[in-house]
Amino acid sequence: MRKSAVIAIGGNAIQGPKELPTAEVMRKNLNTTASYLVKMLDDMDVAITHGNGPQVGNLLVQQDHAKEVIPPLPLDVNDAYTQGMLGYLIVEAIENQLNAHNLKRQCATIVTQVVVDPKDKAFQNPTKPVGPLYTAEIAEKLAREKGWKMKEDAGRGYRRVVPSPQPLDVVEKELIKDLMEKGVLTVSVGGGGIPVLKETDGTIRGVEAVIDKDRASALLAKILDVDL
Repeated sequence: MRKSAVIAIGGNAIQGPKELPTAEVMRKNLNTTASYLVKMLDDMDVAITHGNGPQVGNLLVQQDHAKEVIPPLPLDVNDAYTQGMLGYLIVEAIENQLNAHNLKRQCATIVTQVVVDPKDKAFQNPTKPVGPLYTAEIAEKLAREKGWKMKEDAGRGYRRVVPSPQPLDVVEKELIKDLMEKGVLTVSVGGGGIPVLKETDGTIRGVEAVIDKDRASALLAKILDVDL
């Protein structure tokens, strides 16, 4: 019987802290990662997850610099943006390695929403720093105009802090299960997933927060009932 596993790729494994955030750098690092992963993909069903901390941070900085021309996007939309980008690069690297080893497996990236509780205490106490550094004056202005929570960051300036609630459920879990049972290698819950609230009528809406990637990966592993 085939074994199954959830494997998490850290955001810093995609782009090191001292590396330039270019597509070439991310491709090189992911190709190295995929070269190790491919050794276990021939006889194992795998769901891959990944971080996005450095990448979503860079995206927020880009949007901050371009805000006079293009309005910045909310954090949940940026989470989706990086899920698509990194999922594409991860699948590309894995498919190239599978091809190099003459292995026939399909790969798919799933932009994933993760349900959180609106009553989670994290929403009353945001602690997760995101985005660029600001001066005290600009931080005060952003807090006043946007309602952002701002916090000093080790004497370097001020950064926005957002909630990091506990993940409760994966919206696309049945799709991930179905694909995994068919032998498809899935990439999902990138960056911990897009945090969403589920309303009483069943509708969902994104919320500006960051879910811990390891917690979301552990939840997915429990849902999929994997061996590893």
